[in-house]
Amino acid sequence: MMKSASSAEEKIKEAAKKVFLEKGFDGATTRDISKASGLNCALMNYYFRTKEKLFAAIFEDMLQLFFAGMTTVLNKPISLKEKIIELIEHDFQTFKQNPSLCIFVLNEVHRDPDQLINLFRVAKAQWTSLFEKQLQEAIDAGVVRPIKMQHVLSLLLSNTQFIFLGKAITMNTWQMDEESFDAFAEDHKQLITQMIVGYLFIDDSGV
Repeated sequence: MMKSASSAEEKIKEAAKKVFLEKGFDGATTRDISKASGLNCALMNYYFRTKEKLFAAIFEDMLQLFFAGMTTVLNKPISLKEKIIELIEHDFQTFKQNPSLCIFVLNEVHRDPDQLINLFRVAKAQWTSLFEKQLQEAIDAGVVRPIKMQHVLSLLLSNTQFIFLGKAITMNTWQMDEESFDAFAEDHKQLITQMIVGYLFIDDSGV
């Protein structure tokens, strides 16, 4: 019985993740989640009571998709150049597998910024330890042009996210299928990597 209950609860949570990513908190309804899970609304209400409680139960998991891998890469004991290249690769793969994730995070930031403040502060503390030290050492050594860490992260995130934010428009405008878009995204990733690394690093000596 406990196993069955746990299975039903996880099924609801997985369906809710899909619906919230697709429609955001305001656009999602309990009926949508119930339909996606294949379970009735009464059972969903039994486990989570309200849409707000269900959202709270999965929200942090959804943000982990956005933050966890990035934090791991930023704190890896590898060179700064390797780290930036790996960050671009990580972000592309994350958003390729979860194309609605960046839209979801942006929507939630605008909908209720207060609930994200603590999570962002924790993430910031994890990001800024080793990476900021490496960046400053590279700047002091004359290997990287003077630049604030915030600008580096913004360059990385904006350039890797935008292609997936505009995926539907790109596919419709240029009449691409999924295979064509994947090839386009891969080419774009190489261009972004060359552009960002070429801008940041003054020569090819590495760090």
